[in-house]
Amino acid sequence: MARVYNFSAGPAVLPEEVLLEAAAEMMDYRGTGMSVMEMSHRSKAYQQIIDEAEADLRQLMNIPDNYKVLFLQGGASQQFAMIPMNLMKNKVADYIITGQWAKKAWQEAQKYGAANAIASSADETFSYIPDCSDLPVSPDADYVYICENNTIYGTKFHTLPNTKGKMLVSDVSSCFLSEPVDVTKYGLIYGGVQKNIGPAGVVIAIIREDLITEDVLPGTPTMLTYKIHADNGSMYNTPPAYGIYICGKVFKWLLKNGGLDAMQEKNQKKAAILYDFLDQSKLFRGTVRKEDRSLMNVPFVTGSKELDEAFVKAAAEAGFVNLKGHRSVGGMRASIYNAMPIEGVEKLVDFMREFEAANS
Repeated sequence: MARVYNFSAGPAVLPEEVLLEAAAEMMDYRGTGMSVMEMSHRSKAYQQIIDEAEADLRQLMNIPDNYKVLFLQGGASQQFAMIPMNLMKNKVADYIITGQWAKKAWQEAQKYGAANAIASSADETFSYIPDCSDLPVSPDADYVYICENNTIYGTKFHTLPNTKGKMLVSDVSSCFLSEPVDVTKYGLIYGGVQKNIGPAGVVIAIIREDLITEDVLPGTPTMLTYKIHADNGSMYNTPPAYGIYICGKVFKWLLKNGGLDAMQEKNQKKAAILYDFLDQSKLFRGTVRKEDRSLMNVPFVTGSKELDEAFVKAAAEAGFVNLKGHRSVGGMRASIYNAMPIEGVEKLVDFMREFEAANS
């Protein structure tokens, strides 16, 4: 069967080149006579894989020496607890609620201290990013938390909030490596890799060294302590070895294709093709305030539930899969991550145009 155009929000499309390379190495990784799937994480061959992955990520993101890169498990959702356990020294943190994942992180943090919701866009179904230029930041807050790109709702912080000198913690799961980023603006920046980087099962945390201490909340499990993972080079326990191997291949693919500047340019082009169509369409419309639109996740609707369902079904039959919106909001959503080729978006728009002509 031919490859489809996969618009899934995650696990999501991966570069074909990476999949082919992994397939070629599946039975014998570089003369070891075994697959990376079977390899001891304590072996020399595997140590080289994880070391190279970290070095390539540092190069891609220009990560300063005083930040540690940790390859962890438990997904972004486990970080919702790990962050307050490790960073809530004063037992106060401020959260900006721009979608379901920020809300879940905020709810989890309430178990560990005073987690304050200092801004929210819940009043309009998270269809915009609130003004964060002058927030009521708590004087004793340990950090200000955001989810930078909201996968479900298709919004993005294009300007980081004014944290009034407090450390910024950001979940970048769905915009990871989609554009250049200044790591020094964050105390901790993290994301699940299953959207833009690799297969499900790995979360990458980039954390400033001075934040990695033994001074964690009482009762914090060993496995949820950043210092344990930092001191052991992400190998305190068996890491998600194969997932990290694929991430490493994606980092090399990104470097080979011009790095994050080139990726941003390509992503802006792809998003413009889809948004420009939505803005002039008589049938489809985008659901997000223009200035807050995500380059990665594009939600849209027809205004009719039946027509939305008919579109998703017809699109899947035509080879455009996983366009159904998140169950909490309905409608449609096209996730157009780094590995989605421009022609995938062009062909989707052609199909939407045909569907509109047939249904208007």
